[in-house]
Amino acid sequence: MIAADVRLGQGVAIQHPELVNLYGCTIGDGTKIAAFVEIQRGVIIGANVKIEAFAFLPTGVRIEDGAFIGPHACFTNDRFPRAVDDSGRLLDGSDWEIIPTLVKRGASIGANATIVCGVTIGEGAMVGAGSTVTRDVPAHATVVGTPARVVNPALERADGPR
Repeated sequence: MIAADVRLGQGVAIQHPELVNLYGCTIGDGTKIAAFVEIQRGVIIGANVKIEAFAFLPTGVRIEDGAFIGPHACFTNDRFPRAVDDSGRLLDGSDWEIIPTLVKRGASIGANATIVCGVTIGEGAMVGAGSTVTRDVPAHATVVGTPARVVNPALERADGPR
């Protein structure tokens, strides 16, 4: 379902619009969204982003231009998730603090990666498949593992970082 309050840029491709859940978000020009993706209220997706099947992007996530979000990638937005308080009362939206997460231009998130809220994934960075990101990822670095660790720091070339 694509809610009426979704702002879609020009040339956005949603292969199976009946198999996504998009509401209250902004999707930039040329972005491609696969089936079974959920993008929640307030999420901002830049231009020319590719979001693969089963990705989950909750409120508080921002994805800059040219990023790649792999299949089954999961972002969080609450550091202390709970269903009930100490007395057993069911919590509602006013009981949570949304912690923002930023994926910078050209970064890639591998399949089944989990991105814990409050981090920035640097420009051109690569998050390996199955990794759990719990802290910021430097620009152009590659991180893998749980928790994710840098395995290939940004390499400098004569024509700039790669």
